[in-house]
Amino acid sequence: MLRFKYRAWLFADRLFGLLVRAVFALLRLLGPDSGPKIGAAISRSLGPLTSAHRIARENIAGAFPDKTEAERAAILREAWDNLGRVACEYVHMDRIWDFDPAQPEAGRITASPATVALYERLRDDGKPAIVFSAHLANWELPAIAAARHGIESAVLYRTPNSPAVAKEILRLRQDSMGTLVAAGMSAPFKLARALERGQHIGMLVDQRFGRGPRIDFLGRPAFANPLLAQLARRFDCPVHGARAIRLPNGRFRLHLTEEIPLPRDAEGLIDVEAATQAMNDVIAGWVREHPGQWLWMHRRWR
Repeated sequence: MLRFKYRAWLFADRLFGLLVRAVFALLRLLGPDSGPKIGAAISRSLGPLTSAHRIARENIAGAFPDKTEAERAAILREAWDNLGRVACEYVHMDRIWDFDPAQPEAGRITASPATVALYERLRDDGKPAIVFSAHLANWELPAIAAARHGIESAVLYRTPNSPAVAKEILRLRQDSMGTLVAAGMSAPFKLARALERGQHIGMLVDQRFGRGPRIDFLGRPAFANPLLAQLARRFDCPVHGARAIRLPNGRFRLHLTEEIPLPRDAEGLIDVEAATQAMNDVIAGWVREHPGQWLWMHRRWR
């Protein structure tokens, strides 16, 4: 009976994978402008009908108690718009990425001279580094930016629950990013080995991690993932923050911070809990700057 159920689930998952591939093909035909616009419209319409809408509304209210209901509603509407665009941008990242260092303001992808210089320094300095990011704007772009600037990197990612969908997402990602490391028991060891080889590692660190330290995030207590702080303590390497900022007309601005000074303990080693707080403080500042571009739909403060 269990074998039959497994086979039935596997068959259904494969059918779902074919559906996902067909949707991706359709989005590809729609192009990098029309596809994300349609996705945004669908997300704005259907998102409020889901339970995630209530979660997001409560999260925004808790993070911004001084804002009016209308202001919070505008943030939530923009967040659904952003999520719909991100979902439909997956298949167009090769077209969206058009950054030209000689004309850093000309294309869809833009960056300041300081950010460009910092990417080049990370590429050429011969040292490992840790880069954290968050679910802001299109959160695939920081990893793509590192790869396109010639930076050897290992990027942690969460595997979708559906094997068929995971296969399709991996197919889209694997040629545009560095080495992809699936989240799991072995992930910390793989990231540590990458640092030992002098590579850079990247990770999204803004979601809830129940086994982590309790920090303050946007004015409320939350549990956070300490993995990058632990690796920073072990390897004593630079830590940077990376993000993309969504601009009008399908454009983005890349932003890479200078090395972030992390708190140390009495022995001179990086304090893991305080360093985790410091990274999340940077992300909180990003969220406050562009609240409608963050993924409010997850239970960050459960």
